[in-house]
Amino acid sequence: MILAIESSCDDSSVAIMKASDFSLVHYEKISQEKEHAKYGGVVPELAARLHTAALPAVILRAKEHFKALKAIAVTNEPGLSVSLLPGIVAAKALAAALNLPLISVNHLVGHIYSLFLSEQIKLPLGVLLVSGGHTMILDISETGVISVLGATSDDSFGESFDKSAKMLGLGYPGGPQIQNLALKGDDRAYDFSLPLKGTKRLEYSFSGLKNQVRLACLELENSRIPSDNSKIPSENSRIPSQQKANIAASFERVACLHIIDRLKLAFSSQKWARFGVVGGASANLRLRGMLESLCASYDCELLFAPLEYCSDNAAMIARAAVSKYHNKDFCENLEMHPRSSLENLKII
Repeated sequence: MILAIESSCDDSSVAIMKASDFSLVHYEKISQEKEHAKYGGVVPELAARLHTAALPAVILRAKEHFKALKAIAVTNEPGLSVSLLPGIVAAKALAAALNLPLISVNHLVGHIYSLFLSEQIKLPLGVLLVSGGHTMILDISETGVISVLGATSDDSFGESFDKSAKMLGLGYPGGPQIQNLALKGDDRAYDFSLPLKGTKRLEYSFSGLKNQVRLACLELENSRIPSDNSKIPSENSRIPSQQKANIAASFERVACLHIIDRLKLAFSSQKWARFGVVGGASANLRLRGMLESLCASYDCELLFAPLEYCSDNAAMIARAAVSKYHNKDFCENLEMHPRSSLENLKII
């Protein structure tokens, strides 16, 4: 069995997987969403303290499996440095105590393996990675070499949801908040422009769309301020609830259209038989529906990670580690790389 630790952002997670058949024999994940919600986003120093407190207890709850372990795996790249560190320290300590080898895992590679948690990976493969920190289109060759075809030049897809939700006075994380509120709104109420429309650059940009949301919110807030300025409404009461829903729906529609618009460029030059969608933001239902239509039009099999394993988790890290274990890809000197790239990385 392989024990894996994931702590790249704000989730503390431990999983144990059998190397022979990919069966998950232990899994636990502790979310920090409630602690970060009051700040409207992840606070790195707080995340580090929470990881340091949670990981030892989570690891000890898997103690009954320690005798069957053959290696310890941990996310070492990319991520918040202060979040990666507690996981790496815990992995090194456990490996030393049990006299086991270490396996380092790129957590973005882990997301790719989330498509194949209980089976052999199927290549070649196209992948859309959409999360709070990343938005990119990947091509994975038959030999497992990863090529980044396109990425975001500013905000990620998930980040744009979080920031738009904050401007609307909604909670964190913004993805579920925007999605639920959008169901009550008119997605054509605001004619937000489609980013990079008509360009042939295979990249994403969400900062302009986010700014359109900001301007729409400001216009509505200012129109609600009394003329004598004697009673200024609180932040959350300045925008009528229906208008909030309309902004959320219009933003979600255009953000998802932007993903599809750029993917059409990729599909026009790539001949994928299979296309996978991974990352926490891939849980968005509107995006999933659009992706189903897109892949159907290209006669391409669409793969999704199970909803439970869309966001960062140790199960996907364990699955990636099993492949590295079979290839005897152990780490002699485990180092942290917060800003590592996927370009030309090989996954098997």
